[in-house]
Amino acid sequence: MSKTSQQNPTTDASGVSVIHTQAHSSGLQQVPQLVPVSPGGGGKAVPPSKQGKKSSFVDRNSDEYRQRRERNNMAVKKSRLKSKQKAQDTLQRVNQLKEENERLEAKIKLLTKELSVLKDLFLEHAHNFADNVQPVGTETTTTNPENSGQ
Repeated sequence: MSKTSQQNPTTDASGVSVIHTQAHSSGLQQVPQLVPVSPGGGGKAVPPSKQGKKSSFVDRNSDEYRQRRERNNMAVKKSRLKSKQKAQDTLQRVNQLKEENERLEAKIKLLTKELSVLKDLFLEHAHNFADNVQPVGTETTTTNPENSGQ
């Protein structure tokens, strides 16, 4: 298999040289390679959104510029209001949770006190019950007059 290829370098509007390679003997199509035009190479890649902005000067008195600025200003105001509202909502939620926590802590104290009172009542009742009941082995035996004569 012999490979013969032909390279056609071209430069696009952004100053990047694109080399198109055509393979003659193989049925595969190769991907174009991007090569910087400057002989030193290297440098930072410019994002596509900023490539066109460097070369064109924006007239600050134009209607288009004014409309873009106005839209941007409205977007900034909306974003700041949304952020402020979110902070207020968070603060309100924190206050609600603090109040609920205080209520729950008060309920815990009340239930703990009630439990203590009920335990004391139970122990007192159990102690009195134990004093009134005699052990099974120490019961006094009474003689039955009917059985004594036999």
